Amino acid sequence: MKVKNILVSQTKPTVPHSPFFELEKSQKIKIDFEPFIHVMPVTVKEVRLQKIDLTMFTAIILTSRYAVDHYFRVCDKMRYKVPDSMKYFCQSEVVALYLQNHVVYRKRKIYVGLRKFEDLCPLIKKHDTERFLLPTTDKLKAEVPILLNELDINWREAVFYRTVISDLSHLADVSYDILVFFSPTGIESLLHNYPDFKQNNTRIAAFGAITKKTCEDNGLKVDISAPSKKFPSMTMALEDYIKKANKK
Repeated sequence: MKVKNILVSQTKPTVPHSPFFELEKSQKIKIDFEPFIHVMPVTVKEVRLQKIDLTMFTAIILTSRYAVDHYFRVCDKMRYKVPDSMKYFCQSEVVALYLQNHVVYRKRKIYVGLRKFEDLCPLIKKHDTERFLLPTTDKLKAEVPILLNELDINWREAVFYRTVISDLSHLADVSYDILVFFSPTGIESLLHNYPDFKQNNTRIAAFGAITKKTCEDNGLKVDISAPSKKFPSMTMALEDYIKKANKK
């Protein structure tokens, strides 16, 4: 079946040259964006109940842009001035570049992984005398604490924000040829909003092995998956699929 429209379960990109916009234009299809999950801040009181003393940490592990924003939000609310000597360990270049919204980049000690959390671990291990803080969501991936514990380092997890399922009731009468998911929580949101969801002819694209497995565990067929050696990005995998589907 041909592909005419796609729903991406994320907020619409703010950059003008997003690969999704290029895909929409080159393949002459319509792409809509709808966040299936959203983030809610944790209060300072809730942070204090976790017995987190910000002054005790010499390094921060940042896994997402949300983590960056909420770490500095909490610091501001608690009137803690982050020292210039703080070391930042960012899971990807995207997270590291986003850090510039809060610090003077060239004056900070910033260490950057390739993309996956496991890629960052060797860098963290090289600085095993630091005291690490991991500001995170209540939906932290199970692999992260396992990997950090294996490093035998001094680290603490702190929930600074929550991942909440969005209300998608306004999409009840809308159908799409492809649904694109980037996290297991996105699948959870879909099935929470539509417990009787039937895939039928809807194709599903899943980014990451865990997202793909969550789809399959819930009886959903994954037609498009990324990343892979051939398609390191979701838009590349989508483009290849659409070209083949729309050629018929």
